[in-house]
Amino acid sequence: MADPYVLGLLRHAKSAYPDGVIDHDRPLSPRGERDAAALGPIVAEHQGSIDLALVSSATRAQQTWALAKVAASSEREEPRIYEASTDTLIDIAAGVTSDVHSVLMVGHNPGFEALARALSGRGSDADALERLIQKFPTCALAVLASDVPFERWTSATVRLRSFAIARGG
Repeated sequence: MADPYVLGLLRHAKSAYPDGVIDHDRPLSPRGERDAAALGPIVAEHQGSIDLALVSSATRAQQTWALAKVAASSEREEPRIYEASTDTLIDIAAGVTSDVHSVLMVGHNPGFEALARALSGRGSDADALERLIQKFPTCALAVLASDVPFERWTSATVRLRSFAIARGG
């Protein structure tokens, strides 16, 4: 049986570092644009359908989401994802209504890696967890799942179902 509650943590694609542009407003690099465009099939394979996409307000996250062309029943910008701590990210997920079963967050490290590591507990895919611990690079997707609603997710109580990285041609 499929897990009724699924959370995908998608780190934005590789960004550029233009002179005079503040961190929040940095755009994607050409490599980031190629990688983001390759995300659609990765998300479909590892997460499946998405009820709600929550996207950081940072330019690189917004561009990643736009280029990925992933379908979601609903989507919204979530400014709190930018530079969020693990606790803030858990609060964001816990605030999702109980009728939403599949959420994709598009955002940043170190928050996403810290959250995935903190939540991953018994039943996690060992290979996926090992790869996540080694590195959570740009355009990586960690998919966490549980049979309990997001509001009840706590440390080491969720399964890391998969970890994948998109790279464009």
